Amino acid sequence: MADLSKIKAIEGKLIVSCQALEDEPLHSSFIMARMARAAKVGGASGIRANSIEDIKEIQKEVDLPIIGIIKKDYEDSKVYISPTMKEIDALVSSGVEIIAMDASSNTRPGGVSLDEFFKEVKVKYPDQLFMADTSTVKEAIHADKLGFDFIGTTLVGYTDQSKGLKIEEDDFKILRDILKEVKGKVIAEGNIDTPAKARRVIELGAYSVVVGSIITRPQVITKRFVDGMKED
Repeated sequence: MADLSKIKAIEGKLIVSCQALEDEPLHSSFIMARMARAAKVGGASGIRANSIEDIKEIQKEVDLPIIGIIKKDYEDSKVYISPTMKEIDALVSSGVEIIAMDASSNTRPGGVSLDEFFKEVKVKYPDQLFMADTSTVKEAIHADKLGFDFIGTTLVGYTDQSKGLKIEEDDFKILRDILKEVKGKVIAEGNIDTPAKARRVIELGAYSVVVGSIITRPQVITKRFVDGMKED
């Protein structure tokens, strides 16, 4: 069972996503663990991490609550964040406080719906905390009704059904609409790339905020500078 005192510690605070995929320069469990340590030194209250290897190394470096995921591609599905029971089993065994999964309307590998999958997961792991990575207000409401403990805006703009949407538009209207409709704790995530945006989502009522690329992906940060320096 999750340490509820650790979960309480992320309320109103910053969670830093420490991830680097195989094709990225910082892809290394050792580096991600040090990144998590640096995040803690900077004041982060939680970590979001991908893969069992990274999670284990991060747990050696920090005692912060971890939102764990496993990104895995399957040929018959667009769902890649903790898509099957195999990934859930591994994440539960790792001891992460929260497990996040794609909770979009896309079907999972084998044509399994989110409803079917989450019901099976909750029967198997009734005491585990779960976060729904959603891309639309409708998906967030549905995930909340299914019983997810946390509702995230992680996938806004990254699915076909949310194409063109941006979480920050119109003073975070998507987030505000979700907050009005759900009972679960809402974690704001996705393109929150300034301290002002992070502060604003908390002011609006988000339980926590996840910030990733602008802190932990130097190639992305560098590109922003390079592009910003180009003449029109």
